[in-house]
Amino acid sequence: MTLSELTVKDVMTRGVISVPIEYPVIEVAKIMAKQNVSGIAVINENGEVMGMISEMDMLKIILDESLMDTTVEDIMNYEVQSVKPSTSLKETAEIMKKKSIHRLLVLSEPGVGASYRPVGILSASDIISKVK
Repeated sequence: MTLSELTVKDVMTRGVISVPIEYPVIEVAKIMAKQNVSGIAVINENGEVMGMISEMDMLKIILDESLMDTTVEDIMNYEVQSVKPSTSLKETAEIMKKKSIHRLLVLSEPGVGASYRPVGILSASDIISKVK
């Protein structure tokens, strides 16, 4: 199968680690270290994605210890880059290239159960692994 024929749902990693928007930053650091992940979705009380927190966001905390007692809401990135499970891998690769990003959050599609909830994550290496 080609990248145009494969979709995000065919290769995405299911099961996104997420935390509530009011979660303490120090606890997020512990989760990232324990789970060996570089990004965590931030959700509201309905489970909808509000933002992302990355390793780079965590570096801000390390460099400015006054932020150590804050919540995720204070340092998360509100601009979430995402795709739908039905998006082709070719289109996804083009998005990643254009925006110079290494991973995209996969959100549930509108009208299919609960909308805009994290259902997976797709990295550039996931796409590269499908090149034959």
